[in-house]
Amino acid sequence: MKKILTLGLIAVLFSSCMAFHSGSVSGSASLANANFDYVQKGVTGSSSAVYILGIGGMAKKKMADEARVDMLKAHPLKANQALANVAVDYKTTLILGLLYRRLTVNTTADIVEFKK
Repeated sequence: MKKILTLGLIAVLFSSCMAFHSGSVSGSASLANANFDYVQKGVTGSSSAVYILGIGGMAKKKMADEARVDMLKAHPLKANQALANVAVDYKTTLILGLLYRRLTVNTTADIVEFKK
């Protein structure tokens, strides 16, 4: 029994840290015509939450919204500007299985300005 517990503990310690990545890309502005100029490329925003034993943090959708707000707070849009090529990336880091989980959401986009 002691050997099984020791082997189990060793297995948990050696496999205790993992990271998973996922995401999506969407275009929020219609860029079919050449009536725009890129103002800034690669603006970012982020949000993160920690879960202990599965408790804590926020839902993924809420975190994506918070990352978008963070991005727009740092790079506010002006008249005739819009976000384009919006990407939302999720990174989940697990330590000691599900004991500790950190979810980080990063939002990246380009700012375009439409010609009048």
